[in-house]
Amino acid sequence: MTTVRDPRNRRAVKAKEEGSDLPGVWAAYGVLLQHLRKRAGLNQQQLGDAIGYSLEQVASVEQGRRPAKAAFTAAAERALGAGGVLDVLQDEVDRAKLPRFFRNFAVIEAESVSRFEYEPLLIPGLLQTEAYARAVFAGHCPPLDKDIIDQHAEARLSRQKLLERVPMAELSFVITEEALRNPVGDDQVMRGQWQRLLDVGRLRNVEVQVMPARPGFHVGLNGPFVMLETRDHQRLGYIESQEASCLLSDPAEVSSFGMRYGKLRTQALNGVESARLIERLVGET
Repeated sequence: MTTVRDPRNRRAVKAKEEGSDLPGVWAAYGVLLQHLRKRAGLNQQQLGDAIGYSLEQVASVEQGRRPAKAAFTAAAERALGAGGVLDVLQDEVDRAKLPRFFRNFAVIEAESVSRFEYEPLLIPGLLQTEAYARAVFAGHCPPLDKDIIDQHAEARLSRQKLLERVPMAELSFVITEEALRNPVGDDQVMRGQWQRLLDVGRLRNVEVQVMPARPGFHVGLNGPFVMLETRDHQRLGYIESQEASCLLSDPAEVSSFGMRYGKLRTQALNGVESARLIERLVGET
């Protein structure tokens, strides 16, 4: 006996399987949004009209298939008189857009009191412009879907709230000259990125230093790393490569990171010299 399968059932099963990896916080946000909308006596179309989004976009957010952007949340808060209950979820919604391997570190990073990073290959994510970040994600292998590129870029920009968070975090970045000169995107992308570094470097709590290109050994040749200190004054180290990461808490290992970072800062250009080098790059394009 031949079994005839309904193609609609196959589509339903496929949709369920594709949705199984979606972050739970997106579904929770959607349930809350639906509750607030119904309490306000609005259907999805009416809410969309009120906040400037389509029916399909509102439905996707309510069903947890699409994460709400900060602008969506701000508009929904006003239209529904939500009293901040949607806004309080926004950071978690944004964090869930990050690659899975990075999410736990992002939670710790957001609450850190200090964060020091050495990056030899690319501009650090906390300093990237949207255009630069999109160029990085667009070069991913295997290729990422456009929606995933959008989500990763949005999440990366959301992390940058740490730069101007109150209370301030003490932030330091040592970036190699090779990373600065590596053309990720076109001239316009790079010019905007260099200008971003100059702007961020003027913040009271941020120092940007450049490790100049010159022959010879320095302690950063082993690769990029991050050091941070939590609110409880625990010092941690973080390393990442090829979408694999490791968070280190052993005091001896973290101490070694600290010694290396201290030496890198002495070998790099100081803040003023670094800004002058970046200004020359801007003038060359």
